[in-house]
Amino acid sequence: MEKNSKRNKKNQANEGRIHPELVPSVNQDGNSIGIDLGDRRSHYGVLDRQGEIIAEGSVATRREEFSANFSGLAKARIALEVGTHSAWVSELLTECGHEVVVANPRRMESISKNRRKNERVDARTLARLVRADPELLYPIRHRGPQARRDLMGLRARQALVEARTGLINSVRGLVKSMGARMPECSAESFAQPVDALPENLRATLKPLLQQVAALTARIRQYDGQIEIMAQKRYPPSGLLRQVKGVGALTAVAYLLTLDDPARFEKSREVGPYLGLVPRQDDSGDSSPPLGITKTGDTMLRRLLVGSAPYLLGAFGEDCDLRRLGLKLAARGGKNAKKRAGVAVARKLAVLLHSLWVTGAVYEPLRNNAAQTSRAVA
Repeated sequence: MEKNSKRNKKNQANEGRIHPELVPSVNQDGNSIGIDLGDRRSHYGVLDRQGEIIAEGSVATRREEFSANFSGLAKARIALEVGTHSAWVSELLTECGHEVVVANPRRMESISKNRRKNERVDARTLARLVRADPELLYPIRHRGPQARRDLMGLRARQALVEARTGLINSVRGLVKSMGARMPECSAESFAQPVDALPENLRATLKPLLQQVAALTARIRQYDGQIEIMAQKRYPPSGLLRQVKGVGALTAVAYLLTLDDPARFEKSREVGPYLGLVPRQDDSGDSSPPLGITKTGDTMLRRLLVGSAPYLLGAFGEDCDLRRLGLKLAARGGKNAKKRAGVAVARKLAVLLHSLWVTGAVYEPLRNNAAQTSRAVA
């Protein structure tokens, strides 16, 4: 009993460690390794050149543990699933001298539709696929460290905006439940008219308005940082900001999210990538209208859709985008304005990619001018 206890303690102490001296074949150039990344622990499986499993185990999902386990191994081809930890893990393993392939599991039926899905099976599957052909993993490329940090700043700002929106909605709802209403105003100025609160609710709700004001101040700080970021580190953002209604935030988010414009063969491919195209569920003669797919980056899609009201509003300049949106909205019907806004956002995404790739000067009425020329001819 005592021996078993000692053996269990020893196994727990060695859990997750790859020991080349115990498994010499692990430390050979050309092995394939699959790692199923977990939030706390990650499971790995090692294949030799003949495709036989020669080692399996788990390792804590921390930098020091990954470095201790993989820095001493000979060069191997390693496959990871994309996720929260895949960016820093792939960067660390590459620094250790390994060839790293980051897989897109959504496009891999062998993982996404596997009914026996668990960490051990997924690690083995990744190892076998990366050994056979890395293209079977539909590999993706992570952004560089600086780009990831900059994008984190944009997402931090978005988190504050969402928190502020939640507080504003709460205040409006609480006031409404007492038979009163808060005046219509922008989120930036919502916390200013404290007198707008019903007198019997001011003591209770004033702290919420103070929190809204504090969040607004923080958001403005982020806006200033993003403006400086756009000018210093992302000069192409100037090309995108030629379109009135596209500011530093949307331009930088667009550049960081798409990362490389060359990944899209045609500009119109950006719309589906960002989930701005309608879903389809046609069956026979039935073709019901459906919402957009909402795939891709949520933050950028919201920013693009949020630009549409300005382009279609009273302060928007006369341009092809505005004319398209107003034409669609004029058709009427249920949610006509909403559909028009999404259509403008999709066209805007395509336009921004074209400006980025070509470096052209933005012509607000380019399509209209072309149609006029053809009509004259």
